[in-house]
Amino acid sequence: MVEIILYLAGGLLIMLLGAEGLVRGASALALRIGISPLVVGLTVVAFGTSSPELVVSIGSAIEGNSDIAIGNVIGSNISNIALILGITALINPIKVNVQLIKREIPIMIGVTIVFLLFFYDLSLSRFEGFLLFIGIIVYTVISYKLSKKEKKETELEFEKEIPRAKGNLFKSILMVVFGLIFLAIGSKLFVDGAIEVALMLNISQVIIGLTIVAVGTSLPELITSVVASIKKEGDIAIGNVVGSNIFNLLSILGLTAIIYPITSESISMLDLGMFSLTALTMLPLSRTGFILNRIEGAILIGIYVTYIYFLIP
Repeated sequence: MVEIILYLAGGLLIMLLGAEGLVRGASALALRIGISPLVVGLTVVAFGTSSPELVVSIGSAIEGNSDIAIGNVIGSNISNIALILGITALINPIKVNVQLIKREIPIMIGVTIVFLLFFYDLSLSRFEGFLLFIGIIVYTVISYKLSKKEKKETELEFEKEIPRAKGNLFKSILMVVFGLIFLAIGSKLFVDGAIEVALMLNISQVIIGLTIVAVGTSLPELITSVVASIKKEGDIAIGNVVGSNIFNLLSILGLTAIIYPITSESISMLDLGMFSLTALTMLPLSRTGFILNRIEGAILIGIYVTYIYFLIP
């Protein structure tokens, strides 16, 4: 049991270090070659905070553990909204930007619906994965073009949140390389530990993917949102969650299915129903005075706890 805990904790710690190194190194490289902080924020940082989910899903699919791969993404999207936003709103009520309601949240809901249509047969083919991955490219390009038309404050907000370029070029390259290596090693340890937990407790891998793996790989988003909430920067907190959910579905599942088609008969109607409910709930909750208050945060956490209660046998 101690060995399994070391696998999970060690793998998670190594992944978090890898994600941090990747974000800092890649951000510094991008800024050095003249890419604006806004573009870095929309691409490199978004990829970096979701990189644990990416490497875990791809690694699991290649090793034939599709249940963990798909459960990781579905569970991460559920926990991002119900758990992370719930905790964040409890710390400080989140003021919701009108732009999120008009554009980003509807896009997230639309992407969720597209995924459900693709996954109706409980599988994702390479072609469907390709279409999803094309979606993240289109989304990034459109977001960049629209953001350039918005106020200068948007650029300044990203600039404050992105690590500054420090040290020499060689150091930045090393941070990217070691970040990727740490992610690969950490994900391997973490997934192996999760599989051992499933075997020891005699529960399915998909449940492990929906719970332990999902919450573990969502820690970068949790840390980012909680820190933003403490600083009373609600746009960053909720934008981080919404953006991560879009990225998870389009980029992570898309790329994973391209590399290795996903098939899972263990995902239940409860999981897909909860996955849909949390996405759809975002819009009405955000429109109530354009603030996600503490009561609504408590409701979200209650929904998540109820889901876990019915999920685990």
